[in-house]
Amino acid sequence: MTVSECDAIYDQGRDAVASVLLRMDATIASLSAEVDSLRSRLKVLEDRLAKDSHNSSKPPSSDSPFKKPKSLKPPTQQKSGGQGGHAGNTLRFSERPNEVKEYAPYRCSACGHCLASVAPTVTERRQVYDLPPLQLQVTEHRVHTLVCPTCQCHNRGEFPPDVTQPVQYGPRFCGLCVYLQHYHLLPYDRLSRLAHDVFGAPVSEGTLWNLTMRCHDALATVTEAIKKALIDSPVLHTDETSCRLGKRRFWMHTYCTDQLTHYAFHQKRGKVAMQEIGVLPDYKGCAVHDGLQDYFSFHNCRHGLCGVHLLRDLIFVHEQFGTSGTWAKGMIDLFLEMKSAAQSAREQGLSAVPPAELNSLLWRYDALLAQGYRHNPPPMGLPGHPDIPDVAAPLAAKGKKPKKPQTPFPLRLLDRLRDWKTCVCRFVTDIGVPFDNNQAERDLRMIKVRQKISGCFRSENGARAFCTIRGYLSTLAKQQAPLLQALVNAFQGSPLMPRSA
Repeated sequence: MTVSECDAIYDQGRDAVASVLLRMDATIASLSAEVDSLRSRLKVLEDRLAKDSHNSSKPPSSDSPFKKPKSLKPPTQQKSGGQGGHAGNTLRFSERPNEVKEYAPYRCSACGHCLASVAPTVTERRQVYDLPPLQLQVTEHRVHTLVCPTCQCHNRGEFPPDVTQPVQYGPRFCGLCVYLQHYHLLPYDRLSRLAHDVFGAPVSEGTLWNLTMRCHDALATVTEAIKKALIDSPVLHTDETSCRLGKRRFWMHTYCTDQLTHYAFHQKRGKVAMQEIGVLPDYKGCAVHDGLQDYFSFHNCRHGLCGVHLLRDLIFVHEQFGTSGTWAKGMIDLFLEMKSAAQSAREQGLSAVPPAELNSLLWRYDALLAQGYRHNPPPMGLPGHPDIPDVAAPLAAKGKKPKKPQTPFPLRLLDRLRDWKTCVCRFVTDIGVPFDNNQAERDLRMIKVRQKISGCFRSENGARAFCTIRGYLSTLAKQQAPLLQALVNAFQGSPLMPRSA
């Protein structure tokens, strides 16, 4: 074999080896990319499984029964149950009982002498609180026509304004039915059965529906007054939750304070719904809410972000992201310290947190953000990465819409805390603004309870009537007003107007 032949064989072997190596490199790169993709998907699934009510916005009802979530509240030394010195409630003797029953022996147990005329020497009392027999009382109204003996004119009397039918239910019974249905959330069928079993009244579901609509119409003026009072309030809580109308998804919005509640039912969730409801477009105070972007489209008011939502997100980052989430623990401690500082200033009667203390808290806030960005730089291929160009730019230049890469959650949270710093820290820079949005969430909770008991709404009119009546009752409950009597007044044509409205 000649030298040239040996060189040819060598060149062929070298090319074959190079080809194999190139294929191996391509395979390794493909497998590496697939492993990275699978790791990313696995991380997303693990994070999803790790979320519960203590580190996300998921409701406590979704928590596993085998895993007790940690509370955000610090532990106290108090035992469960009533605390020492609290005002207890118990039955007391009434000085004016409705009925008195006497019990005395008729004959002596020793000699048999008659004791009917003997005065008692010792009297013991016991009282029983109970209901009278529950039955409807029928009141007949009679209108007479009298003929004047002088001019022979026929003069007819007038029925009371609320007596409009030959036979009807009175305002107290109507008010009780609406109270049980819209405050205690009894469904139509169960309420109809209760009325039959307790009062012997065969109330149909159609009659209950008519009572609901009558009450809704009677409260139209009160509802507008509550909305106006909310628009004039210095701090407003707002939130929304999904509900169902038949098979369609709708949204229940709430606007509230510690004295007022207004519910609104709408097919949309965001800005369009908020504009049509008509509270936020005219509001000038500070609106406290979660991070839904549509709230920030209203520039006529100031905004405050719910601190509890942010705390849950920070807890999730601290628990799930290892060293890249160490900054979150410091931010949690800082938030709690800010809350304590604002509470202390309120208790001391100050108008604001002392400037030196406030500046120190805000400086630490910025320092923790900087620490978080050092541990969570923008990943490759994302806009803003210091070294790698935006991978979406070539596709955008060709007129193609690229798929936006998913930013890691810690980085998204850092961006939110940086971009919305003023709103996040509103509760400490303005101590009149609360730390959380719990007021709105408490008012929305009964909407979810109603949905679990009765399922979906059947009509838009029914949903809006529920919003009107429930908002009225929630407002009066906050103001310690008698709810049942307020509904009776509504059926009599004079609904109780809330104090703040």
